[in-house]
Amino acid sequence: MNFKDLGLAEPLLRAVHDQGYDIPTPIQLQAIPQVLKGGDLMAGAQTGTGKTAGFTLPMLHRLALVKPTRDARGRVPIRALILTPTRELAAQVEESVRTYGKYLPLTSMVMFGGVGMQPQVDKLRRGVDILVATPGRLLDHHQQGTLDLKHVEIFVLDEADRMLDMGFIHDIKKVLAVLPPKKQSLLFSATFSDEIKALADRLLNAPALIEVARRNATAENIAQKVHPVGRERKKELLAHLIKQGDWHQVLVFTRMKHGANRLTEYLNDHGISAMAIHGNKSQGARTKALADFKSGDLQVLVATDIAARGIDIDQLPHVVNFELPNVPEDYVHRIGRTGRAGATGEAISLVCLDEEIFLKDIQRLIKRDIPREAVPGFEPPAGEKAEPIVLGRMTIGIGGTRRGGAPGGGGGGGGSRGGRPGGGGGQRSGGGGGGQGRPQAPRRDGGRPASSGSGGSRGGSSGGPRR
Repeated sequence: MNFKDLGLAEPLLRAVHDQGYDIPTPIQLQAIPQVLKGGDLMAGAQTGTGKTAGFTLPMLHRLALVKPTRDARGRVPIRALILTPTRELAAQVEESVRTYGKYLPLTSMVMFGGVGMQPQVDKLRRGVDILVATPGRLLDHHQQGTLDLKHVEIFVLDEADRMLDMGFIHDIKKVLAVLPPKKQSLLFSATFSDEIKALADRLLNAPALIEVARRNATAENIAQKVHPVGRERKKELLAHLIKQGDWHQVLVFTRMKHGANRLTEYLNDHGISAMAIHGNKSQGARTKALADFKSGDLQVLVATDIAARGIDIDQLPHVVNFELPNVPEDYVHRIGRTGRAGATGEAISLVCLDEEIFLKDIQRLIKRDIPREAVPGFEPPAGEKAEPIVLGRMTIGIGGTRRGGAPGGGGGGGGSRGGRPGGGGGQRSGGGGGGQGRPQAPRRDGGRPASSGSGGSRGGSSGGPRR
């Protein structure tokens, strides 16, 4: 079956053809007819399978069928709202809306924090059919009375799993409270959990359910590999792999922002062009780094998990876990940046003894062992022992045997998963002073929510459009 068989309007088929696509991916094949019917939908698919186009194309089709009701000044009201967790993802989704809607008389805009509000206010005043936004900035505009959501016909909650991981549940509830009760609602998520299902119960009305991949599965076309390495030689090994393999486009993940900065400095000092992208970078710096990386002008992009959500690069060949994530689901999201839309990719993890406990959790989650391959000259030194990993005030993986922090007080509050309240580290959120870790309100710029301590961290090839 190809796109012509799905019932999409001719202008959309022309735009899809312009992008070189003829055959829809599995999620598009199932989602597009469901959305065209007008009912609610809960859809799950691995990252990189084309779920953005799975809701963008039928949404554009439905909006184009009916002329909008203009206000007294002739302005078009917001008819569709797409909520995303990060700035980068919001920008990518809105780009997809423009790409596939270029032959339709529909307008769109993107809205997120980190930039001035006035240009966004000016665009809203001119009228816009489709708004793509992060939760915090959307609520800022609503509170200031600069946008009206009473006419929304279609609401899309994209990357719902990451929304919850970032602590946006309260903002999502606030958004739902100001949307009209009668609308089509679509929830898309890379993974399903009990929390996601609870959110779906609140948002969706008798939804169709689509899940095209096993929960928390990794794509079969991604070659995964672990390189055991001494903790002090990771930077050297990464530079060695890049130069020896003649890699020209590599996405590298670190757990912490300062780690991303230090690794970037090291790579540049050793003749490898690199830039970091994380929440402390200005929006301009993040946009430039991503643009240079996409164009091939930048060899290595070093990212934290939150900043990398939404990075969508054609034929990205290599993803490297410089540090394994302490939340195993993040591993699935990370390596999903490669091997997209049926292409092949390689995901390499540099693992020291301290991270063996994280590796075990990841392998348990994905239900497979990841092959190990030592690089000669970089093996962990004889006698090296596992040490605790400190994330801000959290201490994780003492001795590589358990999640909890050091016995006694002062180790930072436990996180919401795996950690212990009072005496040790957690995973998702952490705090200081030996109390129970608890995420606070997320930042208003689409970035990572603050933690209650200082530095808790989260630590087929012919297929259809990937976005």
